Amino acid sequence: MTSDFDVVVVGGGGSGLAAATRAAQLGLKVVVLERCQELGGTTGIAVGSYTSSGTRHQKVAGVTDSPADHEDDLIKFAPPEIEARNNKSMRTFFLGHTARTHQWLESMGLRFVGPSPEPPNQKPRMHNVIPGAKAYVATFQLELRKHGGVIHSGVADTELIIEQDRVVGVSGVLRGEKCRWLASRGVILAGGDYSSNPELIAKYKGEQFGQIEGINPRAIGAGHRLAMDAGADMVNMDVTYGPELRFVTQRKQPFQQWLPTTGWRARVLGFIASKMPNWIMNRMIKRLLVTWQHPEDSLFDDGAILVNRDGDRFVNESNWPDREIAVADQNEKQAYIIMDDRLIQLYSVWPKFISTAPDIAYAYVKDYQRLRPDVTHLGTSISAVAESANLPSKQLRLAIEESDELDPASNRWAVLGPVKAYFTTTEGGAMVNQQMQVLGDAHEPINGLYAVGQNGLSGMILWSHGLHIAWAMTSGRLAGECLASTNPIKTG
Repeated sequence: MTSDFDVVVVGGGGSGLAAATRAAQLGLKVVVLERCQELGGTTGIAVGSYTSSGTRHQKVAGVTDSPADHEDDLIKFAPPEIEARNNKSMRTFFLGHTARTHQWLESMGLRFVGPSPEPPNQKPRMHNVIPGAKAYVATFQLELRKHGGVIHSGVADTELIIEQDRVVGVSGVLRGEKCRWLASRGVILAGGDYSSNPELIAKYKGEQFGQIEGINPRAIGAGHRLAMDAGADMVNMDVTYGPELRFVTQRKQPFQQWLPTTGWRARVLGFIASKMPNWIMNRMIKRLLVTWQHPEDSLFDDGAILVNRDGDRFVNESNWPDREIAVADQNEKQAYIIMDDRLIQLYSVWPKFISTAPDIAYAYVKDYQRLRPDVTHLGTSISAVAESANLPSKQLRLAIEESDELDPASNRWAVLGPVKAYFTTTEGGAMVNQQMQVLGDAHEPINGLYAVGQNGLSGMILWSHGLHIAWAMTSGRLAGECLASTNPIKTG
């Protein structure tokens, strides 16, 4: 089966849906091809923060800001050796477009609260979508359908169709049938990152990292593979956010995922949220952040130890990334954080906290006990806390007694876990120009091929909460607008 479209989008996450939606709004015939059965990608499981300068929310809050000020702060997030690899011109271009993208998102009915601060940003720039990141996915789906867009899920074995040095479409298998989707204006790669592709991780970062998983198990680098096959210039493929320890996620969806994301109910929710006191919104955000954030390294520097499911200590906890590599080598790739009364008291008040997104929500032991009882076990003895966490009491006691950091005579204990080592995201991707066209090794556009989100990160370093989603939405919007201004070619 062969179908003709103006635009074919490979990937149904945030960036792909943004690109498809904007192209459809501008009158183009669009199809989205998603490998998984469910849309959303990594965006769909994120908190949903969108970081930007110069937004309406900032102006209402009396915050004077600019992309230039934003960039001055952004250089402080990543370590200097990583920041030095940043594509400065592209990041400057991106930051200059985030406010307009935010306005576009609001025009479709999405609602945000904020802006919230995040040091070292000197001004509040983080906007949190209501009720959560699924709102992006639902809104794009409805908007895309309204403008005649087509969505196919479960598309396997995708390959680019290249004719006379131009990408003219995509082939794949849909419900057992070999299909061809031709694109008269262009193909957009929007397949997410490759944090759950052990072969790519091992190839670019090192064999020792190959056992570490990605936060999104579906992020296998499918779009990166297509870009490579087309001869794209791939940059920063060894740069990753992580590995870092994170608590294993809850099986059930958080309350926010059940809240309405579209229609009049969502508008009412957005209005109510905008009138809520900050402490209430911070508490809601804290619930999400406790689910997603990682335990601070200082916890181990102050004496917490790690044990595996057998109760054995197996690593020097203060050494990163050896700590994460070692955790990935344990049974079920899991470990548990052990704290005595001294550490429980220390991590119950400022300035020590288990995890955080700075100045939004500091999560202490009591917060984990309240919000994540599934990973928080407290007891007045080693045997009691071992039984609660389903760890062997004898081995756990031996690990504690052999440590120099913990007091075996403590009358209060905490076990936090399980934790696993994860890559949050990978930063490598194809080089693109300001029209989102993929560039080849000679820095010339590959005709007919575009990339957005993590597929087209173009060497940028975006180590700040809310910037990856901002880039996903902005690059998608720009790609849709650029394709609407191109001349179609005859396909088939």
